[in-house]
Amino acid sequence: MKILISGSSGLVGAAVSDALRRDGHTVCRLLRPQSPSGDESAKASAATTDIHWDPISGELNATRAEHADAVVHLAGASIAAGRWTDERKGVLRSSRADATRHLVGALARLREPPAVFVSASAVGYYGNRGEEELTESSAPGNDFLAALSRDWETEATRAETFGARVAILRFGVILSARGGALPRMLVPFRLGLGGKLGSGKQWMPWLALGEAVSAIRFALGEPGARGAINAVTASPVRNRDFTATLGRILRRPTIFPVPEFALRLALGEMADALLLASQRVLPRKLPLLGYRFEQPELEPALAAILRPEG
Repeated sequence: MKILISGSSGLVGAAVSDALRRDGHTVCRLLRPQSPSGDESAKASAATTDIHWDPISGELNATRAEHADAVVHLAGASIAAGRWTDERKGVLRSSRADATRHLVGALARLREPPAVFVSASAVGYYGNRGEEELTESSAPGNDFLAALSRDWETEATRAETFGARVAILRFGVILSARGGALPRMLVPFRLGLGGKLGSGKQWMPWLALGEAVSAIRFALGEPGARGAINAVTASPVRNRDFTATLGRILRRPTIFPVPEFALRLALGEMADALLLASQRVLPRKLPLLGYRFEQPELEPALAAILRPEG
């Protein structure tokens, strides 16, 4: 298949691009003109496969985008890169909801629009829900991240207007030693200063990076994969249990809890949405569609991720 990928320089996007190439697909990265082309080996093929796309204006090189079979849409500014000022919220909204609207609009104008549109979303869609079990049919939350995720998904769903099968993957915390949240967590733990966040009772939906890649590949090829799909393992854990597991693997103490007030003081609104919110998210659709999780339990998954290479 010819597959267009946005957000290909990110943690998930780079891993998905590599996996799809190994599968024998033609991967076309949607890039701004100033975006890096990667290492020297990647540059050789970039001249023929990279496609100009401006997520702000919506400009897309239609000639190169024609005849694509599918799109994997992962672009978006980092949610955790800075405090959520009004300006930062505008950037997050523009890079997700607005950019998705522009991309779908550009694809709709192609002579042969792609038949499959797989888009990222996030479990932030559900907001802070305590002990409630959350499935794909649960209502959205009411905070900023929930509203952002809802609008992001709405724009992705518009790809149905040109006949595409739309699958929206609501990702939990993606664990990888190469990037994302985990490397930042490791620093205090390795110094012996790790501990739970707040009460530690909040539920954390998660999946390993390899699982995220597998879920995307599955959504591309499975005709029944459509609508919202929780891309998390069936084993969410409380923050205190995640903390204890990580400490056990690293052989470091976990006796220094971080109070809620300190997190809010340092991070503001973002602390409540990303670190203190409780989201007991369960994947209902993936198992029903026949997906088998490769790394369903936290401790062996973390141990594999943190195992020294060599």
